[in-house]
Amino acid sequence: MIDLADLRLVVTLAGSESLSAAARALNVTPAALSMRLKKLEANLGVNLATRDARHLSLTADGEKLARHAHTLLADIDALPDVFRHDGNHVAGHIRIAAPFGFGRAYVAPLLARFAQQYPEIRLHLELLEAPWPDNRAADVVLHIGTVRDSSWIALPLLANERWLCASPAYLAGRGFPREPRDVLTHDCICIRENNEDVTLWQLRRRATRKTQKAPKAAAHPALRIKPAFTTNDGSVARRWAEEGLGLVLRSQWDAAGPVAAGKLVRLLPDWDFGSVPVIALVPTRKGRSLRIQTLLRFLAANIETVAADAS
Repeated sequence: MIDLADLRLVVTLAGSESLSAAARALNVTPAALSMRLKKLEANLGVNLATRDARHLSLTADGEKLARHAHTLLADIDALPDVFRHDGNHVAGHIRIAAPFGFGRAYVAPLLARFAQQYPEIRLHLELLEAPWPDNRAADVVLHIGTVRDSSWIALPLLANERWLCASPAYLAGRGFPREPRDVLTHDCICIRENNEDVTLWQLRRRATRKTQKAPKAAAHPALRIKPAFTTNDGSVARRWAEEGLGLVLRSQWDAAGPVAAGKLVRLLPDWDFGSVPVIALVPTRKGRSLRIQTLLRFLAANIETVAADAS
């Protein structure tokens, strides 16, 4: 006999790169997950996955079961909406995954407002270093950056530029960079995330008001930084900059508040250091659910207000 927990197990395995990642998504230990998988395989009489400590892949039978599980879970998720004729009456559970810093500053306040407006929806928020692709079992994943995955729907929520910043104390001692090349003479703080080349800062001059076109000369320079300080935590990098250790290139959502408070100064504002938009990712099988659509509309309509409050 296969139950709902088995279906969710297989769907989670299909979207995970390792048994450990699947266990985190289901909030169980790897040992408990392995035992559940072995029991399901014994009940069905087939092998569903090949796995070791670092890698996980479904067998042909596993992929077949996952396809059916996706369809069945989608139908079950949508079933309550069939009986609701009042578009303002939504209920059920929603699991949201978001990055630690952005989740605390933006997502948690937004969900508090959402819960007050829709009290019959039960929310579960999980904060992770990398919510995508580590938590593909979530109903909604808040992600910073772009994603190309045809099995997920991507909804842009918030433009998010990168700002170059430093503290007033640091600038008082070292001076302001007036041109991009001046950055090379300063101490720089780098954030090592994913597999990006974090010591290569790409930038371009913004369009002028008269022509609305960026100047051709030196329009797309790149700066090869020799970092004085390096961390894998963006919040740590920002705090180091606030304490006067050097220049940092940080997302607008994280830098806007300290800049408004005078803890940081935005540098070279006439230059665009690139954008990493905030998007909501939803599995296609859940994208038509009334409660998910209600949450997405709420996020899109209110996230800029929270961003303004945070600044």
